[in-house]
Amino acid sequence: MQTKSGFRRVHAGWYVGACLLVLALVAGVLWGTGTFGSGGDEGSLDRACDGTLAQGGLGEALHSSHLRADDEGDGDYLAACRVRDSESGAQSGSLELKLRWSTAKAPSTTLTWYNADYDGVREQAAPLGHGWSGVLRYAGGTYQVMAALDCVNQQDKALVAYGDLLGTSDGTTLTGLGRVVTETARKTAEKHGCQVKAGKRLTGLSTARLGAPGTAKPLPRAQGSCAALRGTDAARGDTPEIMEYPADPDAPQTNCYLVTKAKKPGYGLYAYYGASAKDFLASEGDQLEKGYGPTHGDRDYAWATATCPRTAQRAVFVLYHLYDGDTDTYPVPHYSASFARDALRVFAGHEAKQRGCTDVRMTARP
Repeated sequence: MQTKSGFRRVHAGWYVGACLLVLALVAGVLWGTGTFGSGGDEGSLDRACDGTLAQGGLGEALHSSHLRADDEGDGDYLAACRVRDSESGAQSGSLELKLRWSTAKAPSTTLTWYNADYDGVREQAAPLGHGWSGVLRYAGGTYQVMAALDCVNQQDKALVAYGDLLGTSDGTTLTGLGRVVTETARKTAEKHGCQVKAGKRLTGLSTARLGAPGTAKPLPRAQGSCAALRGTDAARGDTPEIMEYPADPDAPQTNCYLVTKAKKPGYGLYAYYGASAKDFLASEGDQLEKGYGPTHGDRDYAWATATCPRTAQRAVFVLYHLYDGDTDTYPVPHYSASFARDALRVFAGHEAKQRGCTDVRMTARP
């Protein structure tokens, strides 16, 4: 017969077992969410970028849970930090993040990457989508997410973030990079009293890039960033095909490429808005201060501007006669100034209408 003391021992065993089970479940949740056990330096991550570094997405961006962060103090930025795998040494991949106000001095061209927009499709900028004002850019083997979030409660001011991913990249790492950059930008803006319109959680960013023959299609099939040129006589410019990105009225930059029969980009058309336009103009130097267009030495181009809502910075629209660095040639041998102006006028007019911009002005070359 079971004694009372026996019952007490059984009950005590149940209680101990139940407590252990609960503790195991809690530990599993904390481990899964990265609260502890990541093997990295959580304190450095919490302090990084003035305490605004968004940690969701870091593991995916760097394929590691052993992470530490270092602030990279720089008076030119509101905040700057670098995150790396703490176990892989100096040769491992890293994520570098810089944030600034659009009203501050524009950064160097090494950060903004606009110095290659005349060189084929090397200066690529795909819209982030999901309601974010940003682009995924690629140049020289490196990916960057640039986001520019307007302060809805402060006229003509935006929080601009640049996140560079150094190391191997795939869809998972790029999506992680995009989440880190956009969410850090949102947190930083709100910390400083800048109310922003945030997008949804980013998913599905891809390493796919324009330039391969399979990315070209006939001009009449244009539906995205080149849709404005559908129905125009682009064949007159020796470019009957296009390479384009999905249309996105939230993106601070739009790229469209007119392509030759040999599947080579012959003309590049670009639109820049707000902080992106300011960065672009700063990269062009003193020539623009005098009211002239982009320089790039003797490059052939056409350009235009427009007035857009919520910003004093005029939008900039540019067409470049593209150079192919791989073959050291121009896919369109002879630049047509009249075709360039006609194509840019149509492109700029369509872009301006989509964004609610007015007063489109074609600007004379020096």
